[in-house]
Parts: sequence; C-alpha cells; structure tokens
Amino acid sequence: MSKIIVSARSSGKTGFTNILLICGIVSSLLYIGLNIVVPRYWPGYNSATQTVSELCAVGAPTRTLWIWLCSPYTLLVTAFAWGLYRAANGNHRLRIAGILMMAYGALGLIWPFAPMHLRTTLAAGGATFSDTLHIALGAVTEILYLLALGFAAAALGKAFRWYSIATFIVLMLFGILTFLEAPLIARNQHTPLIGVWERINIGVFLVWIIVLALALLWAKKKT
Repeated sequence: MSKIIVSARSSGKTGFTNILLICGIVSSLLYIGLNIVVPRYWPGYNSATQTVSELCAVGAPTRTLWIWLCSPYTLLVTAFAWGLYRAANGNHRLRIAGILMMAYGALGLIWPFAPMHLRTTLAAGGATFSDTLHIALGAVTEILYLLALGFAAAALGKAFRWYSIATFIVLMLFGILTFLEAPLIARNQHTPLIGVWERINIGVFLVWIIVLALALLWAKKKT
C-alpha cells in the first residue's frame, strides 16, 4: 500500500511539472498571437518599421490593451520557469536555467511601469526616467534569457545544445541589426526594418522555449 501511495504522489508531481512545462508552450504562442492581433488596433502602425515596445508606449492607442493581454504571458512564462526548476532532478545547470527564467518572468511585473514614450515625444526632448528604465530592463532581460539559454544548452543533450548555439547566433545577429537602428527612434527618423529584426529575435527565443519544453516533456515521458 505504501508503495502505491508513493507512486501516486510521484505521478502527481510529474503531472504538475508537465503542466508547468506546457505553460511555456502556451506563453510563446500567446505572445506570438499578441503581436499579430494588437497592432490591428493602432491604425497606421507598421510592424516592419516599429518596435514591439511602441505598442505599449505612453500615448499609444494600444498601450492599455497590450498591458492587459500581456499579463497572462508573465504568469505563464514564470510558471514554465518553475516547471523547469522542478524538472531539473539534480541537474544543477537546468536548475540555474529555471532560476534565471524565473527572474526573466518576474521582470514582467515591472515592464508596465517602465514604458517608453512615442517617437514624436522623444524627438521633442520629452524623454523621462521611464525611458531610461525601459532601456535598462531590456538589457537585463536579454542578459537573463541568454544566460538561461546557455545553462539549458549545457544541461541537455548534444542535439539541443547545437540547436541552442544556432539560436544564440541568430539572437546576436538580429540583436545587432536592431541595435543599429534603435538610435533613430529617439530622433523620430525612419527605421526601415527594426520591427522585422526585433520580431525575428523575439520569435527565435519564443520558439526556443517551445522546443525546450517539448524536449523536457519527451524526456520525462521516456523515463
């Protein structure tokens, strides 16, 4: 009887961890969906020439909508991070990746209080502390998910490691392209492809989370 109880508890813990890992898949799909739906509520917004941050900028017609719809993403990605931590089972590198992803998710609580201003406001000298904080949060966020990517890559098998290396290269490449056009925003100048570069960057990371979640779910299924 005691063995049955222990087995049931173990099965329950595994099931809960699986649910948390699935939250990672859902979070990525949600964020991708938001980037398709929300821009439609801003007439004149161009996803190719404008950044995601501009959707929730001070004065943007989509600011409130983006904040409300993006709140579940923060909860889902944090739940996934917890699942990552629980799935480690003594794998210290994977556990660190989970902690880093928890920190990444926690930053989602701060983002609504650190919006950028619209380009016209920035060009007119209307930048405030929130713009500085917005840039700082962006830098910290990128560092956290790159570190999480590295630790997760080191924790899992060769195939996932090579996939993560390829992901890292793409993130760096399109991150540089985004960075090169970014100064033009504050001068309200044309940024021809900044939205494309940034969305490729974001999309590659979101897909990486999906692949990581699926890899862990598959590994747990085989054990």
